[in-house]
Amino acid sequence: MVAAQSRLTVVHRQECDLCDEMVNELEALGRRIRLPPIIIVDVDTDPELVRRYGLNVPVLLLDGSLVCRHRLDSDELQRLLRTP
Repeated sequence: MVAAQSRLTVVHRQECDLCDEMVNELEALGRRIRLPPIIIVDVDTDPELVRRYGLNVPVLLLDGSLVCRHRLDSDELQRLLRTP
């Protein structure tokens, strides 16, 4: 169950193959199950994001809480989306 106000955020970096891979996998997963809206944020546009994540991207957040880093953990994401 996806709450109406939920959102997924991918903290991304330009020219990052792992980042692009996570976005592509999320899009593919979204064709199979209903996902909250996905927002992609460039880590380098926000000093706070750079401080928090630095080179540790991509990062997937659900409503601001960490889901996974570097690789999409679709099992964990689906588990969190089912949790009320």
